[in-house]
Amino acid sequence: MTGLAADREPEAGPSPRRAGLRWLRWGSAVVVATVVGIGALFGARLDRDPTLVSTPLIGQPASKREVPYLEQDEFVSLSDLRGEIVVVNFWASWCVACRQEHPSLGAAASAYQDAGVRFLGVNYQDQKSSATAFLDEMGRGENFTYLSDPGSRLAIDFGVFGVPETFFIDTDGRIAAKITGPANLPLLSGVLDEMLAGGRPDESTTTGPVQGRP
Repeated sequence: MTGLAADREPEAGPSPRRAGLRWLRWGSAVVVATVVGIGALFGARLDRDPTLVSTPLIGQPASKREVPYLEQDEFVSLSDLRGEIVVVNFWASWCVACRQEHPSLGAAASAYQDAGVRFLGVNYQDQKSSATAFLDEMGRGENFTYLSDPGSRLAIDFGVFGVPETFFIDTDGRIAAKITGPANLPLLSGVLDEMLAGGRPDESTTTGPVQGRP
Protein backbone atom coordinates (compact mmCIF):
# COMPACT_ATOMS: atom_id res chain seq x y z
CA MET A 1 0.00 0.00 0.00
CA THR A 2 2.79 2.35 0.83
CA GLY A 3 4.51 1.70 -2.48
CA LEU A 4 1.33 2.11 -4.47
CA ALA A 5 0.57 5.37 -2.73
CA ALA A 6 4.07 6.60 -3.34
CA ASP A 7 3.89 5.64 -7.02
CA ARG A 8 0.55 7.44 -7.61
CA GLU A 9 0.94 10.87 -9.19
CA PRO A 10 -0.98 13.77 -7.61
CA GLU A 11 -4.05 15.00 -9.50
CA ALA A 12 -3.21 17.96 -11.67
CA GLY A 13 -5.10 21.22 -10.96
CA PRO A 14 -6.24 23.59 -13.67
CA SER A 15 -3.40 24.84 -15.78
CA PRO A 16 -2.47 28.52 -15.61
CA ARG A 17 -3.57 28.79 -19.24
CA ARG A 18 -7.04 27.41 -18.51
CA ALA A 19 -7.44 29.60 -15.44
CA GLY A 20 -6.42 32.62 -17.46
CA LEU A 21 -8.94 31.82 -20.17
CA ARG A 22 -11.69 31.37 -17.59
CA TRP A 23 -10.96 34.77 -16.04
CA LEU A 24 -10.81 36.32 -19.51
CA ARG A 25 -14.23 34.92 -20.40
CA TRP A 26 -15.69 36.10 -17.08
CA GLY A 27 -14.22 39.56 -17.53
CA SER A 28 -15.53 39.78 -21.08
CA ALA A 29 -19.04 38.88 -19.89
CA VAL A 30 -18.92 41.63 -17.27
CA VAL A 31 -17.78 44.17 -19.85
CA VAL A 32 -20.54 43.15 -22.29
CA ALA A 33 -23.19 43.35 -19.59
CA THR A 34 -21.96 46.79 -18.56
CA VAL A 35 -21.95 48.06 -22.13
CA VAL A 36 -25.44 46.71 -22.75
CA GLY A 37 -26.70 48.33 -19.55
CA ILE A 38 -25.18 51.69 -20.42
CA GLY A 39 -26.53 51.42 -23.96
CA ALA A 40 -30.03 50.73 -22.66
CA LEU A 41 -29.81 53.70 -20.31
CA PHE A 42 -28.72 56.08 -23.04
CA GLY A 43 -31.16 54.57 -25.51
CA ALA A 44 -34.02 55.30 -23.14
CA ARG A 45 -32.91 58.93 -22.97
CA LEU A 46 -32.22 59.58 -26.64
CA ASP A 47 -35.51 61.40 -27.07
CA ARG A 48 -34.86 63.70 -24.10
CA ASP A 49 -32.91 66.92 -23.86
CA PRO A 50 -30.29 66.15 -21.18
CA THR A 51 -30.54 69.72 -19.90
CA LEU A 52 -34.18 69.30 -18.94
CA VAL A 53 -34.53 68.31 -15.31
CA SER A 54 -37.38 68.31 -12.85
CA THR A 55 -37.32 71.35 -10.58
CA PRO A 56 -36.42 70.68 -6.92
CA LEU A 57 -38.72 73.59 -5.99
CA ILE A 58 -41.97 71.60 -6.18
CA GLY A 59 -43.70 72.04 -2.84
CA GLN A 60 -41.48 74.96 -1.88
CA PRO A 61 -42.70 78.55 -1.36
CA ALA A 62 -42.56 80.62 -4.52
CA SER A 63 -40.33 83.68 -4.68
CA LYS A 64 -41.71 86.82 -3.07
CA ARG A 65 -39.52 89.09 -5.19
CA GLU A 66 -41.15 92.29 -6.41
CA VAL A 67 -40.88 92.74 -10.18
CA PRO A 68 -42.05 95.53 -12.52
CA TYR A 69 -44.86 95.37 -15.02
CA LEU A 70 -43.69 95.19 -18.60
CA GLU A 71 -45.81 98.12 -19.79
CA GLN A 72 -46.65 100.00 -16.59
CA ASP A 73 -44.63 101.87 -13.97
CA GLU A 74 -45.78 99.62 -11.15
CA PHE A 75 -44.54 96.51 -9.36
CA VAL A 76 -46.11 93.22 -8.28
CA SER A 77 -45.07 90.36 -6.03
CA LEU A 78 -46.42 86.82 -5.94
CA SER A 79 -47.03 87.32 -2.22
CA ASP A 80 -49.68 89.90 -3.22
CA LEU A 81 -51.59 87.08 -4.95
CA ARG A 82 -51.67 84.66 -2.01
CA GLY A 83 -55.00 82.85 -1.92
CA GLU A 84 -55.20 82.57 -5.71
CA ILE A 85 -53.89 79.94 -8.11
CA VAL A 86 -51.23 81.64 -10.22
CA VAL A 87 -49.67 80.51 -13.50
CA VAL A 88 -46.21 81.98 -14.08
CA ASN A 89 -44.95 81.67 -17.65
CA PHE A 90 -41.40 82.69 -18.59
CA TRP A 91 -41.19 83.74 -22.25
CA ALA A 92 -39.20 85.85 -24.71
CA SER A 93 -39.80 87.42 -28.11
CA TRP A 94 -36.84 85.49 -29.58
CA CYS A 95 -38.18 82.14 -28.34
CA VAL A 96 -39.63 80.01 -31.15
CA ALA A 97 -41.64 77.74 -28.83
CA CYS A 98 -43.07 80.78 -27.00
CA ARG A 99 -44.73 81.82 -30.23
CA GLN A 100 -46.13 78.28 -30.52
CA GLU A 101 -47.64 78.25 -27.02
CA HIS A 102 -48.89 81.85 -26.92
CA PRO A 103 -52.45 81.15 -28.21
CA SER A 104 -52.92 78.30 -25.73
CA LEU A 105 -51.84 80.45 -22.79
CA GLY A 106 -54.22 83.21 -23.84
CA ALA A 107 -57.10 80.76 -24.23
CA ALA A 108 -56.43 79.21 -20.82
CA ALA A 109 -56.23 82.63 -19.16
CA SER A 110 -59.63 83.53 -20.57
CA ALA A 111 -61.19 80.16 -19.75
CA TYR A 112 -60.09 80.21 -16.10
CA GLN A 113 -60.67 83.87 -15.34
CA ASP A 114 -63.98 83.20 -13.57
CA ALA A 115 -62.30 80.44 -11.54
CA GLY A 116 -59.94 83.00 -10.03
CA VAL A 117 -56.76 81.79 -11.73
CA ARG A 118 -54.21 84.52 -12.45
CA PHE A 119 -51.75 84.36 -15.33
CA LEU A 120 -48.38 86.15 -15.24
CA GLY A 121 -46.09 86.32 -18.27
CA VAL A 122 -42.51 87.09 -17.23
CA ASN A 123 -40.35 88.39 -20.07
CA TYR A 124 -36.95 86.65 -19.97
CA GLN A 125 -33.64 88.21 -21.08
CA ASP A 126 -35.31 90.35 -23.70
CA GLN A 127 -35.54 93.95 -24.87
CA LYS A 128 -38.71 95.76 -23.82
CA SER A 129 -39.26 97.02 -27.36
CA SER A 130 -38.97 93.48 -28.75
CA ALA A 131 -41.31 92.10 -26.09
CA THR A 132 -44.00 94.71 -26.74
CA ALA A 133 -43.66 94.20 -30.49
CA PHE A 134 -44.22 90.47 -29.92
CA LEU A 135 -47.41 91.22 -27.96
CA ASP A 136 -48.55 93.72 -30.60
CA GLU A 137 -48.23 90.97 -33.19
CA MET A 138 -49.48 87.96 -31.20
CA GLY A 139 -52.00 89.69 -28.96
CA ARG A 140 -52.27 90.34 -25.24
CA GLY A 141 -54.20 87.69 -23.38
CA GLU A 142 -57.25 88.60 -21.35
CA ASN A 143 -56.62 88.03 -17.63
CA PHE A 144 -52.88 88.07 -18.42
CA THR A 145 -50.37 90.31 -16.64
CA TYR A 146 -47.05 90.84 -18.40
CA LEU A 147 -43.95 91.49 -16.31
CA SER A 148 -40.30 92.24 -16.93
CA ASP A 149 -37.45 90.68 -14.97
CA PRO A 150 -34.39 92.96 -14.76
CA GLY A 151 -31.24 90.93 -14.20
CA SER A 152 -33.28 87.70 -14.51
CA ARG A 153 -33.60 87.71 -10.73
CA LEU A 154 -37.05 86.13 -10.66
CA ALA A 155 -35.95 83.56 -13.24
CA ILE A 156 -33.00 82.66 -11.01
CA ASP A 157 -35.36 82.27 -8.04
CA PHE A 158 -37.37 79.76 -10.10
CA GLY A 159 -34.30 77.97 -11.45
CA VAL A 160 -35.24 78.77 -15.05
CA PHE A 161 -32.84 77.24 -17.58
CA GLY A 162 -34.51 78.63 -20.69
CA VAL A 163 -37.87 79.46 -22.18
CA PRO A 164 -40.63 78.59 -22.25
CA GLU A 165 -41.10 77.30 -18.72
CA THR A 166 -44.41 77.51 -16.87
CA PHE A 167 -44.95 77.19 -13.11
CA PHE A 168 -48.19 76.68 -11.18
CA ILE A 169 -48.48 78.30 -7.74
CA ASP A 170 -51.14 77.04 -5.33
CA THR A 171 -53.27 79.16 -3.01
CA ASP A 172 -50.71 78.76 -0.22
CA GLY A 173 -48.03 80.34 -2.41
CA ARG A 174 -46.17 77.09 -3.08
CA ILE A 175 -44.95 75.76 -6.42
CA ALA A 176 -47.26 72.88 -7.29
CA ALA A 177 -46.24 71.93 -10.84
CA LYS A 178 -44.07 72.87 -13.79
CA ILE A 179 -44.20 72.53 -17.58
CA THR A 180 -40.85 72.58 -19.37
CA GLY A 181 -41.23 73.44 -23.04
CA PRO A 182 -44.28 74.80 -24.87
CA ALA A 183 -47.55 74.51 -22.97
CA ASN A 184 -50.78 73.51 -24.70
CA LEU A 185 -54.39 74.00 -23.69
CA PRO A 186 -55.17 70.36 -22.70
CA LEU A 187 -52.07 70.22 -20.51
CA LEU A 188 -52.77 73.58 -18.87
CA SER A 189 -56.39 72.64 -18.28
CA GLY A 190 -55.46 69.27 -16.81
CA VAL A 191 -53.16 70.83 -14.23
CA LEU A 192 -55.54 73.65 -13.34
CA ASP A 193 -58.61 71.40 -13.07
CA GLU A 194 -56.69 69.13 -10.69
CA MET A 195 -55.59 72.08 -8.55
CA LEU A 196 -59.06 73.64 -8.48
CA ALA A 197 -60.47 70.29 -7.36
CA GLY A 198 -58.04 70.23 -4.47
CA GLY A 199 -55.88 67.45 -5.91
CA ARG A 200 -52.21 67.19 -6.72
CA PRO A 201 -51.28 67.56 -10.40
CA ASP A 202 -48.37 65.84 -12.10
CA GLU A 203 -45.43 67.69 -10.62
CA SER A 204 -43.26 68.09 -13.69
CA THR A 205 -43.98 67.63 -17.39
CA THR A 206 -41.58 68.08 -20.30
CA THR A 207 -43.12 68.82 -23.70
CA GLY A 208 -39.93 69.73 -25.53
CA PRO A 209 -36.62 71.54 -25.31
CA VAL A 210 -36.23 75.08 -24.03
CA GLN A 211 -34.26 77.92 -25.59
CA GLY A 212 -31.62 79.49 -23.35
CA ARG A 213 -30.68 82.42 -25.59
CA PRO A 214 -31.60 84.01 -28.92
